[in-house]
Amino acid sequence: MSKKNNIGDRIDQLLKELRLPAMRSQYRQAADRAIAEDTGYEQFLLELLEKEAELRSRNRIDRLMRQSRLPAGKTLSSFDLKRLPGSLAAQVRTLVEGSFLERSENILAFGNPGSGKTHLLCAIGHELVNAGRSVYFTPTVLLVQELLAAKRDLRLDKLLKKLSRFEAIILDDLGYVQNDREEMDVLFTLLAQRYENHSVMITSNLQFSKWEQIFKDPMTTAAAIDRLVHHSIILELNVPSYRMEAAKKQKKSKTAAG
Repeated sequence: MSKKNNIGDRIDQLLKELRLPAMRSQYRQAADRAIAEDTGYEQFLLELLEKEAELRSRNRIDRLMRQSRLPAGKTLSSFDLKRLPGSLAAQVRTLVEGSFLERSENILAFGNPGSGKTHLLCAIGHELVNAGRSVYFTPTVLLVQELLAAKRDLRLDKLLKKLSRFEAIILDDLGYVQNDREEMDVLFTLLAQRYENHSVMITSNLQFSKWEQIFKDPMTTAAAIDRLVHHSIILELNVPSYRMEAAKKQKKSKTAAG
């Protein structure tokens, strides 16, 4: 076996041990190209490091996307920004840049059913994850049940610590949570823990004036609203229901076809 082969095998072995899969799969071709094009050692090394960094970035985003539990189809490319007023559409384009996360600001999206609140916040979430940010999506009612079960099993602190790893939590359909006081207490605990530490992104059909239906108690309601609004960006989706629009279009097309 030639010295060149011995060196190549040793490099391959070391790259495997160091867990550098992209460099391991690319270095032979990169070495041949560097020799043929006389690019020099630094360019050769740079090319390999860029390949490794690219793979790691891709893998990290894939992992963040799996952990986010974001609905796959609710992306910005499938959301019609033209349905929104120009100022709101511009605001969305700013939000996807993610600077609100550094300020631990909340996003509160209000609107009637079918106005696109969930799709919009999920779309922002997808953009954030693709930029390497950690996001977690959950229907509020399911998270409340999970928090309540954790409290009963004396592991609420552990679950809250796990959730604190996410830069943003999307709580979908807050207005549909109208259960007992104990359930609302655990939801308030989550909101209080994230206050000025991490962002919360909420969709709700209910305006603030009706949030006592959720938190049951005027003081708890006021405290929850105060924490959410203190550092917040409010999105008012006063637009027609996209589901109704889609149904009307479908009906027109059927009538025209008939």
